[in-house]
Amino acid sequence: MRILIIEDDPEAAAYLAKALREAGHVADHAGDGIDGYALAREGAYDVLIVDRMLPKLDGLSLIRSLREQGVDTPVLILSALGQVDDRVKGLRAGSDDYLTKPYAFSELLARIEVLARRRAVSSAGEPTVYRVGDLELDRLSHRVSRGGTEIVLQPREFRLLEYLMKNAGQVVTRTMLLEHVWDYHFDPQTNVIDVHVSRLRSKIDKGFDRPLIHTVRGAGYMVRDSATVRA
Repeated sequence: MRILIIEDDPEAAAYLAKALREAGHVADHAGDGIDGYALAREGAYDVLIVDRMLPKLDGLSLIRSLREQGVDTPVLILSALGQVDDRVKGLRAGSDDYLTKPYAFSELLARIEVLARRRAVSSAGEPTVYRVGDLELDRLSHRVSRGGTEIVLQPREFRLLEYLMKNAGQVVTRTMLLEHVWDYHFDPQTNVIDVHVSRLRSKIDKGFDRPLIHTVRGAGYMVRDSATVRA
């Protein structure tokens, strides 16, 4: 596994990184919340280990920001704050698990292995690459290309396109997008979906003769390799 440790104590981070590497994993380190957020936002890690009390950007704000951007990498909070209320706040911020300091490395290792396993199981049976016409999305490398040209997407845009391509040829409703892309189970009464679809279109369809992202009036959106459904 590739693991990112976001911890401002250099000695604690060095100990943990060394132990993880000895266990056969790749471990990177960020010493503050801003650097940690920038690295985690790339989506290249299997698990994030995050301290709550970080300089520049605290751990809970970091996690919330990642989730808002569509980054779904499993997060284990590692913190000296161990009261029930502290753990509840951590989980509600978007973390998947919470371990208090001091800790046994064997327990931490077991917990991150469980998080990685859950993610693998949730993705099992799904293709790693989606293709619609000349558009290709690689779920593992987080790369998108059309006609052989790579397209750079923000994490939320990637998640939106991934869900649309997963359901290619089918109408995807706004409710489905809110639940599966934004993790909302209510209507926020905003134009957030329209804005993101518009941005995605400007990157995916602009400059091509055949649009792939279509609006189905009164229903939702569809990715389809056909010009029969007009936006």
